[in-house]
This record gives sequence, structure tokens and C-alpha cells, in this order.
Amino acid sequence: MIESLLLAVTRVTTFAAGRQLTNATGFFFERGKSLYLGTNRHVLLNEPTNHRPDRIEIELHQDPDKLGATTQVQIPLYGADNKSRWRQGTDSAGMVDVAVLPIDRATLPGKHLLRAFTPAHLVRKLDVVEMGIPVLIVGFPLGIHDLVHKLPVARQAVVASAFGVRFQGQGCFLTDARMHRGTSGAPVVARTGAEADGRAELPWMLLGVHAARLDVTNRDASQDDSLDLNIAWYADILLTLTEGTAPASAKA
Repeated sequence: MIESLLLAVTRVTTFAAGRQLTNATGFFFERGKSLYLGTNRHVLLNEPTNHRPDRIEIELHQDPDKLGATTQVQIPLYGADNKSRWRQGTDSAGMVDVAVLPIDRATLPGKHLLRAFTPAHLVRKLDVVEMGIPVLIVGFPLGIHDLVHKLPVARQAVVASAFGVRFQGQGCFLTDARMHRGTSGAPVVARTGAEADGRAELPWMLLGVHAARLDVTNRDASQDDSLDLNIAWYADILLTLTEGTAPASAKA
């Protein structure tokens, strides 16, 4: 048996004009009959670094008895009209670094293993998440994963800021964990033990989407270690981005 959480996360590889650019992390989110890939917006487009991929590739498992059997699925980032296919959002503080990319189920291979978070996995009562609660950030740090079985790895973390409070006025909270490149877009989850409310097959709460490490400009690298604090955007932005036929840019 593969733990269901591992099948809800996928490796994301970005390409531009056939050239491989970066590795990142994504996760599956399902709402009604619609399936989406969730990740960071900067994985799909990052103007400051001129990161402009035109397609991504994700990896899906095919056989529960042969974990190494996977297939790659190509997903274009732009339509025939050259408009971006992903949905992104803003709030009162500006851009939210989360994006969802609709997945056409008809493009998926006939045989594949996949689990998806749903609105039932989002936090309903903020007081159930306290500062210091253990969480997992599941992804592909520096591209590291089980090369034989093609499975992601998990980093242990804790919630490091007041959950439900917008850190520095933005739609995010902090985690405390040693993180690396490649985990951009990874889900931040907490174990619930719930066997109901549509979460029996994937008994986790989806708290946020990991985006980047937090650092300070005046840190003296010769004297001060890295803070090991990280920015995670609240996962409830997914409800805004997957609402009906939401426009490419929506407000939370």
C-alpha cells in the first residue's frame, strides 16, 4: 500500500522551448468534477528572475504493486490564444503566490494512481491549529526523492506564527523547518486522524502551500545562521481559485 498522501503530491518540471528549467512540487486538488494542480505562482511565472516556462511535466504512478512504474504528463501553460491557463489570485496585500492549473482528465493515462485534496481538507475552525503544532511539508527538496519508487519525501516542521493571523498583513503564516529549493508549491499538512467528512482516504488537513524561505537583509552570514523560517500561503485561497469559472486572476 502506498500512503495516500504521497499520491496527492507530484514532481513538477518546468520547460521553455523544449529546454528543462527547474524542478518544483505540486499537489492535486479536486472540487466537484474538476481536477487541478496546485503549486506556487512563481513556479509557473516569475518575472523578477525571467522564469517563463511554456509547459510543465508531472509524474503519475500507474501500478500499486510496481511503485517504480510511472508516466509523465505534459501540461501546457498557455492556450491557443497565448493566454495563461492557470488561475492566480490577489488579496488586499497584493499577489498571492499560489496558482492552480486545470487538468483535463481526458489527457491522463487510462491507468494511474492519484489522490486529491478537496474543500473538506481545508481548515474549518482556526482554533484547531495552534502555534507549534507539528506539520509535514511534502515535496522534492533539491529534486531529492525515492528514485526507485518515485515517491516524495517529507520534512518535519511546526507552525511558527499565529495561525489565522495574516503574517505582516499578507495571506500567509510561517513554518519552522529547514527547507530547500524544489519544495516550492509543496502542501503543508497536519494529521487529523479523521475518518469522516470526505477525508477517509486522505486523513490530513491542508493548511497551506509552502513558497519560500524567510530571511532578513541585515543577517550577517558569518555570525548568524539562517532563520529556518518559511512562508506558507493559507490554503483557503484554493476555494477562490476553483470557484466556478473563476477568471485567471481572482481576488481572495
